[in-house]
Amino acid sequence: MAQSIIKSTINIPPLENGDRLTRLEFETRYQQMTHVKKAELIEGIVYMGSPLRINKHGNPHGRIMTWLGTYEAYTNGVQIGDNCTVRLDPENEPQPDALLRIEKGGQSIITEDGYVEAAPELIIEIAASTVSIDLHDKLKAYRRNQVQEYLVWRVDDNEIDWFRLKEEKYIKLQADEKGIIKSEIYPGLWLDVNSLLKGDLATVLNVLQQGINTSEHKKFAEELSINDSI
Repeated sequence: MAQSIIKSTINIPPLENGDRLTRLEFETRYQQMTHVKKAELIEGIVYMGSPLRINKHGNPHGRIMTWLGTYEAYTNGVQIGDNCTVRLDPENEPQPDALLRIEKGGQSIITEDGYVEAAPELIIEIAASTVSIDLHDKLKAYRRNQVQEYLVWRVDDNEIDWFRLKEEKYIKLQADEKGIIKSEIYPGLWLDVNSLLKGDLATVLNVLQQGINTSEHKKFAEELSINDSI
């Protein structure tokens, strides 16, 4: 028996860019490749990560996580995720740069083996070399699976697109007269776009705190607390 188990493990082929797989096949291969830090299944096709540069990915990613983490700190009942696998559907298992989900009463769940399953309410991608995927096949998959808001930071273009799902379509949220985009799913999640793009994280967090101090955020946090106690 032990020999057959070892043999079956050895015979599992490695993941390769462009492979066309089911989600089960993808997971089986991915779990065997412990040295691989990021691989995704998008519309049945495998995409494998490449080395990441600090200015085009690492630092923008850090700013986004600081922003989301601050919101989580003041909003009991939500959960952030950093590069965690999401089981969306039989052909899609992305590993988004960041996500924000409602823990109880939201769209997604945590499976017994510790994965996010179904659509988090907000997904964020840092797009440099992956922009063609993030704004096409990924966007389609997220839209079809009811990801309510999808934010793409196009680093090379120095632009941020924040989409909201309405009537089965992604509509871009517009900044107000102060240059602030406000989430329609997460009250108080405000983003000063220009400050984020310039690297002025202090202003980004100050504006976020203004959103967190609103009555809308207080009401939302209270509703989440009630769900958490049920």
